[in-house]
Amino acid sequence: MSQPSKPGQRDLDKVFKAYDIRGTVPDQLDEDLVRAIGRAFVARFKVPSVIIGQDMRPSSEPLAAAFAEGVASQGADAVRIGLCSTDMVYFAAGHLDMAGVMFTASHNPARYNGIKLCKAGAVPIGQDSGLRDLRRMVEAGEPAGDAPRRGTVTHRDDLLAAYAAHVRSFIDTSALRPLTVVADAGNGMAGHVLPTIFGGSKPATGAGPAVAPLPFELIPLYFELDGTFPNHPANPIEPENLVDLQRAVIEHGADVGLAFDGDADRVFLVDERGAIVSASLVGALVAQTMIAREPGATVLYNLICSKVVPETIIAAGGTAIRTRVGHSFIKQVMAETGAMFGCEHSAHYYFRDNYRADSGLIAALVVLDVLSRAGRPLSQVLAPYDRYADSGEINRRVDDPGKVIERVAEAYADQPRDWTDGLTVDAGPWWFNLRPSNTEPLLRLNVEAPTRTEMERVRDEVLDLVGGDPA
Repeated sequence: MSQPSKPGQRDLDKVFKAYDIRGTVPDQLDEDLVRAIGRAFVARFKVPSVIIGQDMRPSSEPLAAAFAEGVASQGADAVRIGLCSTDMVYFAAGHLDMAGVMFTASHNPARYNGIKLCKAGAVPIGQDSGLRDLRRMVEAGEPAGDAPRRGTVTHRDDLLAAYAAHVRSFIDTSALRPLTVVADAGNGMAGHVLPTIFGGSKPATGAGPAVAPLPFELIPLYFELDGTFPNHPANPIEPENLVDLQRAVIEHGADVGLAFDGDADRVFLVDERGAIVSASLVGALVAQTMIAREPGATVLYNLICSKVVPETIIAAGGTAIRTRVGHSFIKQVMAETGAMFGCEHSAHYYFRDNYRADSGLIAALVVLDVLSRAGRPLSQVLAPYDRYADSGEINRRVDDPGKVIERVAEAYADQPRDWTDGLTVDAGPWWFNLRPSNTEPLLRLNVEAPTRTEMERVRDEVLDLVGGDPA
């Protein structure tokens, strides 16, 4: 048996994050390290086989190949499914009951890449569920040798059509009416999967039959797969990256604009006026829709979501449960409670019947379904939910995040305080959350109030206490 050498000296703390593995290529993340991670993955989780998907970044193909080599060296079979969205890997992991791995750096710049991992059934893997063990094993050079029997590396290209049918199963396609939809893929993976989901053409691989087209006119922006992101970063949470979409919606008189991040697991919306829609409003709309399908359903929301989300859930007759920020927490609580849906302020939308995984594509179709039935513009559909002003997430770089949070907490000692995830101060009419980054000396502030004037007053008051530098 061969004795693999340890990956070159590097700071693994910079690569192993709270929910995934991510870094710059090749200085922080290269084929040797990824091969070692593949070996450790099989040894730690005792998996007989692994689904491996990848995005369009130039480094994704060699890194995915190296991971497959590591998997095979430990006697497990690697099933490479090629180009796909992250939620397609989650679908494959659930549909085939296999562990899944996706090579992507999501919204990060071109020089980055990363690995998102899940167990069979799309069960998430984070620091407390195996990621910390992987880091230790890689650093120690474990496992030391190859398995007696080498696993196989095969390629499979027949899952895109099945995935598209699964996404479409969340809506009643017969009830849809014609809509004009502009979609900005940001040169990312939405450009690969969205044409098949919307139907009328065969999957890009040529595998599987064409599905009936949805009655939508799809106007594509930046559907060409290009991991160098020549048009704008595939990071739609930043308003400047939505400018092209806003302009196209107005120019085409479209009903809605959809913006996806690089691996297409998140979606942001622009209404028919070109206005950016808060992810919390989308979460409230989808939550109400899902509860109507299953009266009394439990719905989760993270503590950064607008108050409109729990208010909507309760008004619709559902049970609202508040969670920490982060997909591993959301998915764990979904498993414990049987929740039908969950949402985050960052435009991650989770569906119980999607193996409790998040999918921007499913959320987008649910909104299009609602818009079809409403017969009114999206701005009017969302108007009842638009009753608070929010700051968006503001990042400040500080020397000692813990001390800063304590200082802010002391300043609001007369208000109700919650330490579930950082510090939340809820005064009733307004609230704010101040929490530390998992990976950097940053504090993240979110503020919401009934009016913009009140929100800005609270925002500025807290920022004066936080100090530091904008990040």
